[in-house]
Amino acid sequence: MSYETNLQLFIDGVWKSGEGRDAHDVLNPVTASPIAAVPYASRADLDEALAASARAWPEWRSTDVEKRGAILHKAAALMRERIDVIAATMTQEQGKILAEAKAEVLGSAQLFDWYAEEIKRDYGRTLVRPAGQLSRVIRQPVGPTATFTPWNFPIYLLAKKVSAALAAGCTVISRPPHETPGVATELFRALADAGIPKGVAQLVHGDADLISTTLIAAKEIRKVSFTGSTVVGKHLMKLCADSMTRVTLELGGHAPVLIFDDCDLEKTLDMVVPQKFRNAGQVCVSPTRFYVQSGIYDAFLKGFAERTAKVKVGDGLDADTRMGPLANARRPGAVEALVEDATAKGARLLAGGQRGDGGFFFQPTLLADVPNEANIMNEEPFGPVAVTRPFDSFDDVIEQANRLPYGLAAFAFTENGRRANLIGDLVESGMVGINTFAISVADAPFGGVKDSGFGSEGGKEGLESYQVVKAVHFA
Repeated sequence: MSYETNLQLFIDGVWKSGEGRDAHDVLNPVTASPIAAVPYASRADLDEALAASARAWPEWRSTDVEKRGAILHKAAALMRERIDVIAATMTQEQGKILAEAKAEVLGSAQLFDWYAEEIKRDYGRTLVRPAGQLSRVIRQPVGPTATFTPWNFPIYLLAKKVSAALAAGCTVISRPPHETPGVATELFRALADAGIPKGVAQLVHGDADLISTTLIAAKEIRKVSFTGSTVVGKHLMKLCADSMTRVTLELGGHAPVLIFDDCDLEKTLDMVVPQKFRNAGQVCVSPTRFYVQSGIYDAFLKGFAERTAKVKVGDGLDADTRMGPLANARRPGAVEALVEDATAKGARLLAGGQRGDGGFFFQPTLLADVPNEANIMNEEPFGPVAVTRPFDSFDDVIEQANRLPYGLAAFAFTENGRRANLIGDLVESGMVGINTFAISVADAPFGGVKDSGFGSEGGKEGLESYQVVKAVHFA
């Protein structure tokens, strides 16, 4: 299958090619070979985008919500119409299997549809006052926004930011990762073809440092939204402090999974194994630290290892593939180092543990009896590795779940209702899934606590992150 996306910048309503600009290769992670060249924005391009965003904002914020919503609905419809091209582009750039890529496109379209309607329900409130007086609380768009997104869900995470910002009445400048420029280009092409006005939504590929420092320091930018690593998030937060720019940060995680002995073990295994190896484990909320009650620990390991051995690894474009490669050249070595460190410190390797042949592949891997001293118990692996430990008491497993500085997502499997309620209260995490992994949906907030960031995307909270609150009093 050929790579069909024409990689361009989208600035002030104009598609700009790579002519006269630096260009960098885009690699297919299956072969590690170039499939396209992405043009990098210059400082002049960024200045043009900033000026256009500032010019477009007053009119866009004043545009009727029905008209804004109609454009978002049209963009969603175009994404669905173009799903085959967008999904194939994603698989060739990022490696995930085609079925996962198509599901991601559909989820992205749903976000545009949901925010197109949610903005119509943004009512504000009226405060109780004596006769003849009136006090209203309203929300207004914060202003021009800069977004920075990662490569693991290259269209969904971008859509989550852009859809909410545009619905709120903000203008947007987006910088996608250099690994996956094609799917971002296709999203903005859908917006352009849906009739988005000049300067309202702009796409700039390029050097992360140049773009982040330029946009965040610019007086035009009122809000920054970033999804990525905790280290980079903290760096961007410092830049935002210098310019007093509002920021939403969705950062790293290291999700604990609490498996209790009253769960339906076979059903649980059928859920957790595919979820662990979805997108080759490159998921910020991927189930990673499996704490299994001692009475079922051996049976859990046996069932997990058997299922892991059956995961077919290969090119995501092949229909029978269940896990593709990692997304870039950095990931296999990083994952391999974590596995070697764990086994050197006493962990048992029950499945996988090796790189694949060619490309950026790494085998689905299961580690048992992993000590807390192992690096993988303290650092997000962001790869196809499950780590397991047994536990005896409820208090002990809650302590283990909460011991890291991360708090993005956590999961538990139990049929005890009281225990489930306690887990929801006691686990320090922005999101908790009990007997489910379905925690990222359009109408619910998505975000973490502690070093996993702050602020939410998705749901009404995601819309509010692109708004400011104003109280208006009449007497």
